Amino acid sequence: MRLLYTIKEEKELIDVAPLLLKEFKNRWVFVFSGTLGSGKTTFIKYLCKRLGVKDGISSPTFSLVNEYECIDGSIIYHFDFYRIKDIQEAYDIGYEEYFYSGNYCFIEWPEKIPGLVPPDAVEIKIEITDEENREIWLQ
Repeated sequence: MRLLYTIKEEKELIDVAPLLLKEFKNRWVFVFSGTLGSGKTTFIKYLCKRLGVKDGISSPTFSLVNEYECIDGSIIYHFDFYRIKDIQEAYDIGYEEYFYSGNYCFIEWPEKIPGLVPPDAVEIKIEITDEENREIWLQ
């Protein structure tokens, strides 16, 4: 694992998002792990804003996937598998069509869908180091 960034305030994610996208400019699937409240959804919001999402960005906790349209007409898929009961739910929503679409896919709780995440996905781990600080790691 490699430490990408340590943040003290949420607004610092404005600086981290373009760094991540630039480093992995030819990768489309990003998986985010970390405890509840670590900032996975918040980081994804900043990535989506950087990519030009024109709609509101929210956690797809109950729907499993949200689709966002960007200013340029491209689509971003945001998954949250926290509440998934079994891996069959991922099959039922047609995960392959999303993951291999060539569109950005941001996936929270990838550990809930073992074996389904593409092998070239960018793995990001967010760790809470204390009440105010987070470390963003690349695996």
